[in-house]
Amino acid sequence: MSSAKEKVFVELSKGINGLEKVILREVRGCSAEIYLYGGQVTSWKNEYGEQLLFLSSKANFKFPNPIRGGIPICFPQFGSHGSLDKHGFARNRIWSIDPDPPPFPTNSSSRAFVDLILKHSEEEVKIWPHRYEFRLRVTLGPGGDLMLTSRIRNTNTDGKSFAFTFAYHTYFAVSDISEVRVEGLETLDYLDNLKNKERFTEQGDAITFESEIDKIYLSTPTKIAILDHERKRTFVLRKDGLPDAVVWNPWDKKAKAISDFGDDEYKHMLCVEAACVEKPIVLKPGEEWRGRQEISTVPSSYCSGQLDPKKVFHSD
Repeated sequence: MSSAKEKVFVELSKGINGLEKVILREVRGCSAEIYLYGGQVTSWKNEYGEQLLFLSSKANFKFPNPIRGGIPICFPQFGSHGSLDKHGFARNRIWSIDPDPPPFPTNSSSRAFVDLILKHSEEEVKIWPHRYEFRLRVTLGPGGDLMLTSRIRNTNTDGKSFAFTFAYHTYFAVSDISEVRVEGLETLDYLDNLKNKERFTEQGDAITFESEIDKIYLSTPTKIAILDHERKRTFVLRKDGLPDAVVWNPWDKKAKAISDFGDDEYKHMLCVEAACVEKPIVLKPGEEWRGRQEISTVPSSYCSGQLDPKKVFHSD
């Protein structure tokens, strides 16, 4: 047991451009990195050191640009509305390590976790006139699974409610986008962002990719599978409190138009995002919302209907 005790599960260090980051490690050798800039997971590796999240080679680690890749936090809005930045401001603010986090119900005995907090600033209130506390716990489980739990509380003192939309904008690393399929969203309704948010129903038994996609799937199940045939790896995304799921890949033309994205990088990434977009969350003063996602990997010999029974997602 002595070697486990000597293990550094949580480490604060300097990352790109001197930005602070937290490194989580588990005994089997898996790891995750979280930048305080954006409260953003930028790396998630399995016990073999394989990178499971996509991070663009052109990603900016400099204010005011969000970091392209990993798991950006979209709050208080997903998309572009009004005077707010696209996908909100949480992903380009400096978060703090929470000195006094409230207890988080957890089914894991993991010691590799960090609690972050973001609060309104007076400058921010000018563009979004509400006071809030956003607490984020990032946990790396002993088996390598990665869980993000968000708690957002309305701390307005003027008696006003506020509404927000939200997404964990997760960029999965895949070997070849044309060899990937997503299961769990078939037959569902979706809003197509490429067709002015028109509503359609998904056809076919899985989602495959041969062109640009930008869809918001509605009333989605708690479990979605992303099968990477070439790597014989399946990502399993489980979510709670987040009824929607966004699927996005810019494909070749749009990739060339994105300044912080390599021309051919679209081939090696896929965003599948646990989200709440269609119906905004409304909080009265003092009320708190909680949403979380857990991502893990299993060999692709499992299909989505036969996922590892040891990794059941428990709802508290």
